[in-house]
Amino acid sequence: MSDSCGSLRYRLASIVGFAGLVSILFFWFYQPLINCPPQLPSITLHSDGHHIRMNNSSKGKQDKPILLLWVWPENYRFDLNICKTIYNIDGCHLTDDRSLYSNTDAVLLFHKAIRLSTLPPSPRPPFQKWIWMNVESPTNTKKIPGIENLFNLTLSYREDSDIPVRLRLTSRKIPDEDFEIPKKERLICWVVSNNAAYTGVGTRNTYYRELSKYVHIHVYGKAYGSFLDYKDYFPTIASCKFYLSFENSIHKDYITEKLNGPLAVGTVPVVLGPPRKNYERFVPGDSFIHVDDFPDAKSLVEYLVRLDVDDDAYRRYFNWRRHFSARPHLILQNQEFVLAICTACDYVGKHQEYKQAHDIYEWFFN
Repeated sequence: MSDSCGSLRYRLASIVGFAGLVSILFFWFYQPLINCPPQLPSITLHSDGHHIRMNNSSKGKQDKPILLLWVWPENYRFDLNICKTIYNIDGCHLTDDRSLYSNTDAVLLFHKAIRLSTLPPSPRPPFQKWIWMNVESPTNTKKIPGIENLFNLTLSYREDSDIPVRLRLTSRKIPDEDFEIPKKERLICWVVSNNAAYTGVGTRNTYYRELSKYVHIHVYGKAYGSFLDYKDYFPTIASCKFYLSFENSIHKDYITEKLNGPLAVGTVPVVLGPPRKNYERFVPGDSFIHVDDFPDAKSLVEYLVRLDVDDDAYRRYFNWRRHFSARPHLILQNQEFVLAICTACDYVGKHQEYKQAHDIYEWFFN
């Protein structure tokens, strides 16, 4: 009896094993017949809690946030990789492709180009931030009614902007004792263009005319009929002992590349703009001469002439270079807004928290 039962169990096991093998082979060779869903990419929730971005898990890394240029400022176009090559900024995917709008993390809107009829479409994705970009001063900014409360972030020259744009000095860990002042061929220079394009230039033009009563000033630029080629811009400034870093209008923090140029090439800037203390927020007080330090233009000229013959006193205006450095800024016309756009890219790559800007005009014009 036990032998017959054992034989029966052996036959049953054989049958089950054979059936299992047949099933495995069937599913292996005929799997296209099975309606299985495709493998989904992994889902990453951004730290701001609003934007869900799907990533390919095989890549093993999260996509960069997208920054969309809604329009090119002044239609000045440049290579979108320039932020990486010039400033080593690579924290966002910079694009002008409007078809990506629904997946865009931030939209950069250039103030002068804003028209209510051509704003990005509604409804705005809840994770998306709009950036108000304006690097002009209030004197040269026209209000566009209806946009006061549309934005999440402000980008401007002002230090209290969400995204302040500025050329800044770089500190040195080891003092530099090797700086040599470039050879000087001229006493005072000024490069000025597009005078007629700005309001508020009366102050600087008046001061220039007063100075020119007492000293010769080498003036370059389209505004005065003497065009200076781009390749000659920095060499010309470097050849002058003093450079007129006169802003087109006077506002807090409105200190532009007009200061950076002479600092970068080894010339002493003579500044006209906000008060001295405002300048000293950004550069050492002994790196420039402020017109406000003198009762009138004649007194300023007398001081510059004394420095011209006193090498030791003149050299003291470069002591700051032991501890800081300044890099030349971009000067081609189509590169005018590169720094601002790249600064926005850097911010978007580092900040994903929610923000909202209320009444930008009340803030900007006051």
